[in-house]
Amino acid sequence: MVAARVCTSSAHAQDYMRTKILAFVMAGGKGTRLEPLTAARSKPAVPFGGKYRIIDFVLSNLVNSSIYAIYVLTQFKSQSLTEHLQQTWNFGSVLADHFITPVPAQQRTGEHWYQGTADAVYQNFNLMRDHKPELVAIFGGDHIFKMNVQDMVGFHVQNRADVSIAAIPVPIHEASQFGVIQVDEHWRITGFQEKPADPTPIPGQPDMALASMGNYIFNSGILLDALQHDAATPDSSHDFGKNILPTLLATGHSLYAYDFRKNRIPGSNNEFNDSYWRDVGTLESYYEASMDLRAVQPQLDLYNQEWPIRSAPNTYPPAKFVHNAEGRVGQAIQSIVCEGTIISGSTVTDSVIGRRCRINSFSEVHSCVLNDGVEVGRGARLRRCIVDKGTRIPPNDVIGYNHDDDSRRFHITESGIVVIAKEQNIQPPRR
Repeated sequence: MVAARVCTSSAHAQDYMRTKILAFVMAGGKGTRLEPLTAARSKPAVPFGGKYRIIDFVLSNLVNSSIYAIYVLTQFKSQSLTEHLQQTWNFGSVLADHFITPVPAQQRTGEHWYQGTADAVYQNFNLMRDHKPELVAIFGGDHIFKMNVQDMVGFHVQNRADVSIAAIPVPIHEASQFGVIQVDEHWRITGFQEKPADPTPIPGQPDMALASMGNYIFNSGILLDALQHDAATPDSSHDFGKNILPTLLATGHSLYAYDFRKNRIPGSNNEFNDSYWRDVGTLESYYEASMDLRAVQPQLDLYNQEWPIRSAPNTYPPAKFVHNAEGRVGQAIQSIVCEGTIISGSTVTDSVIGRRCRINSFSEVHSCVLNDGVEVGRGARLRRCIVDKGTRIPPNDVIGYNHDDDSRRFHITESGIVVIAKEQNIQPPRR
């Protein structure tokens, strides 16, 4: 097991210590609210930001934090995710304690698949016993964020916590969408509320409540005992948030909330803070998080080379913009354009364009997300669309401007975002 370097968060001095950390990344969710993007892949495998997968963010955070022993627990529609992990996150065999390994449900403890987040870890009990870590980090695989996990580990060690839960303050009128953590003035946890109608505010901050991010650090012995007790409880739903954590609190264990606003990323010049975090569990939130990347100074900085977000290597050529004639200029304005893409005599505005896309002459792409390999035909117009991989938009087609036409051909969200499935065979609209 690698001995990770851990820094406590003391304001006066840095206290370094050596701690063995094993990480589990929960990547088995169905992601039904992201369909059709999850029709053939799990939620963590969904493309994001032009060249990444959603899971690349949590894995980059762990690796950048010098946590190298990582198991990714998979279950539903895991083929795409498994292939991505093998192609992108293979450390090789030089160091036995440096690995990112997908672990599918194997029915190790009975004739059932993973029945909850806690059961997923319990079914891989043997991995903890084999590695004998001091701390176990359990993180979700489906959020967009940057996090120096060592800051959270330092907070955990400094407070002598049994469990630490990463939490982010949210406006109290929005808190009913989340699991809310109740804390005292020292941020020791005093209670939990699951999507409460009347959320409890943070002490001294009456307009804010504390939402759980679903990222935990456990002392390994506490976790092992809790998982065994939960597995023997017949009426448990075997979930960390619903069962494990409330039971530990009720039995007198020391649980603390880690204030994500205090997290700092090396190399960051973010004038606000580094606490950007988005649960992209719906098409609306996925689209909004994608559009956040267009900002001149986005809160999620993809260009900080001291904290890189890693993804699959490729040999694609640079993006290219061609033609400069009147009415036929290849240009992209306030947009992300990835390698291998050609913008040919067309205009892209406020969009995120993936790799190997081709946007042909006289077409317009406005406020869209185009994943890898999309081709936009000559003269086509797209607005507020999410277009999944390998789809070809016919020449002169118009999408995102007429709700009736679009609803007959595509999935449309409540706010009118048009979502086009992977390699969808698009028929022209009926006139």
